[in-house]
Amino acid sequence: MEKLTYEQVLQMDLPNIIVYAAPVMIAFTLLEWGISQYKHRKTYDNKDTLAAFSIGVVNLIITAAIKIATFGIIIFFYNLAPFKIEPSWWGFILCLIWIDFWRYWSHRIAHTCRFWWATHVTHHNSEKYNFSVSFRLSWTQHIKIIFFIPVALVGFDPVTFFICHQIEVLYQFWIHTEYIRKLPKPIEYIFVTPSHHRVHHGRNKQYLDKNYGSTFIIWDRIFNSFEPEVEKPDYGITTPVNSYNPVYLNFHEWMDIFRDVRKSRTLKQALVMIIESPSKIADK
Repeated sequence: MEKLTYEQVLQMDLPNIIVYAAPVMIAFTLLEWGISQYKHRKTYDNKDTLAAFSIGVVNLIITAAIKIATFGIIIFFYNLAPFKIEPSWWGFILCLIWIDFWRYWSHRIAHTCRFWWATHVTHHNSEKYNFSVSFRLSWTQHIKIIFFIPVALVGFDPVTFFICHQIEVLYQFWIHTEYIRKLPKPIEYIFVTPSHHRVHHGRNKQYLDKNYGSTFIIWDRIFNSFEPEVEKPDYGITTPVNSYNPVYLNFHEWMDIFRDVRKSRTLKQALVMIIESPSKIADK
């Protein structure tokens, strides 16, 4: 079976759905901001929103800069797959589900291992919950590409992977709002909704480390990490950062890890500081 090369993929003129969707996302964010101002709701903090946009812009630049490397990894492992799944309507559906499964586990690990938490905490260190929070994606999150190697090893075409992954990322936008309350039960049972994701961003004791689902909430129901929204979430992380500096918002956890490792007296203690659950570290 002939191997796929990166040059061949580039010739396919892949659509960058996120770029096309960006103006719509920004428009809805401005609309939500305007409604919040009109209703005198404290949904937005202007400094927090500016930080979110700054983080988002830099993240897009980083994504474009390392596109060859990240996509090259997927192509490499796709070429190792014993069989190939050609692009088709059913292939897209299966790929979307398979990617979502691995997004659930990568997300769950990012909350239970401090090293990976450092690649994700930026998304949680805002004490607001609105559309702009969806732009707060860590500048170091791209190393999580390793969690999606199983998608390529199954044999899904890299083009299918590329499109499905963008759809998964875009899905996250609309669930970051307080204005959409609970939806009809069939939707709430299968899909991740704003209500589910508000729980995930809450630092209320019963909400911590719950609702990791990306598009489908069924993984949380299957793997016992689901929690319904009952009381209003208190947003943010358990130890507030009290900063609007985009650089600090991206690297404060890495700095804390480095400090704790440097203070460690043994190699075992240093490893614990890196791989221990963030919640356990905070309790010490």
